[in-house]
Amino acid sequence: MTSLPAVTIDSTPHDAGPMTVLAARHAPRELDDSLATAQALGRVFTAAPRRDLIDEWEALATLASVDVGAARTIEPHIDALSILRDARRTAFDGFEVTALLWGVFAAEGGDEPLVATPSGQTATLDGVKPWCSLAGRLDAALVTARVEGDDERSLFAVHLDEGVTVDDSAWVARGLTEIPSAPVRFTAVRAVPVGGPGWYLQRPGFAWGGVGVAACWYGGAVGIARAVLHAAAASRDPHALAHLGAVDELLHSARRAIAEAAELATLDDGAHRLTAKRVRATVARVCDEIIDRAHRVLGPAPLALDVEYTKRVADLQLYVRQHRAERDLASLGASLTDSERRPW
Repeated sequence: MTSLPAVTIDSTPHDAGPMTVLAARHAPRELDDSLATAQALGRVFTAAPRRDLIDEWEALATLASVDVGAARTIEPHIDALSILRDARRTAFDGFEVTALLWGVFAAEGGDEPLVATPSGQTATLDGVKPWCSLAGRLDAALVTARVEGDDERSLFAVHLDEGVTVDDSAWVARGLTEIPSAPVRFTAVRAVPVGGPGWYLQRPGFAWGGVGVAACWYGGAVGIARAVLHAAAASRDPHALAHLGAVDELLHSARRAIAEAAELATLDDGAHRLTAKRVRATVARVCDEIIDRAHRVLGPAPLALDVEYTKRVADLQLYVRQHRAERDLASLGASLTDSERRPW
């Protein structure tokens, strides 16, 4: 019996999966609780004989519908465990992977990009990695870095307790305030390769991880939509009802896009990248429009007086900007022109 309503993605009637049940039962709102829930969900994820994307994505959406920051904290840990599962790694330096709190640091950029220097079966990492969320609170991370002579990025597992300098002072965001995502300096940090050059980006799981982030966005939009539903039901104002109808249509389109991705993931037809780009673009647009419609229905009061609502909006607006608007749409367009299949 769950303590809060689970967010459903699959339209087929079904009982909530074990990850979703656990997410609804815990529904964390504080960072420490979110980190504990991440490990609890990770153990459920790892114990399953195969990946259940619907359960995974419904769990993330359920978390985000209550607190976007909780989903933002937990999603990278689950993503890291899925990457390690793809790589058939169950342990790291003598630790079971589920015993560690994981992050995934894969952003590129900066004046001192991270460089890996191989040394036998391991490597050392030196340089600065941008956008390392919660690096000061995690045990380990999967980090992308360049190896001299390789054209593709490689992935490495690292402990974050030695040779890592975290400076969160630059994080001045008003959304996701509890999840600083600042640059981190690596100095001769021992690293263990995970997969070969390019493996991290080439595997289908990379695309499904991107859809998992979109599931978090969707859950955040559901949380805002519930405020619109409550206001429209109370007022019966025709304009509020019209906005509510539009919000429902938007959520339905986002939900169907995510559900279709889960179905296509079972086909292994090579369309994973295109599917993920479509889903993320759809859900990002839905989130932006729902926030706008909610503002028009609710007016300034909740943004000025409701701490929970204000946090949800600020968190979601920052999180959904991982979708790079026209740049990602251009990437989608390029995928369509490069494909040998007709898209429509």
